[in-house]
Amino acid sequence: MPVVSSFYGIIVRMYREVGGKHNQPHIHVEYSGDKIVITLDGEVLEGKIPRGKMHLVLAWMEIHRDELYANWQLLSDGEKFFRIDPLK
Repeated sequence: MPVVSSFYGIIVRMYREVGGKHNQPHIHVEYSGDKIVITLDGEVLEGKIPRGKMHLVLAWMEIHRDELYANWQLLSDGEKFFRIDPLK
């Protein structure tokens, strides 16, 4: 699964999920063995990560919302995604 961004030990992935179980635009986030699937609107679909890291992910998502949706569209169209700047 392609890495879209990483920061503070958090790895954010997004991939084309044709016929997958999550039809909504979403990302997969990993931190220290914990995993979460979260919609681009901030709804947790499954999993759990530490609260402090979740706050970082949500802040990053807010900053990069347009880029996340652009990547989702690219992947949905079968095109290549682009990396998104990490949280600084």
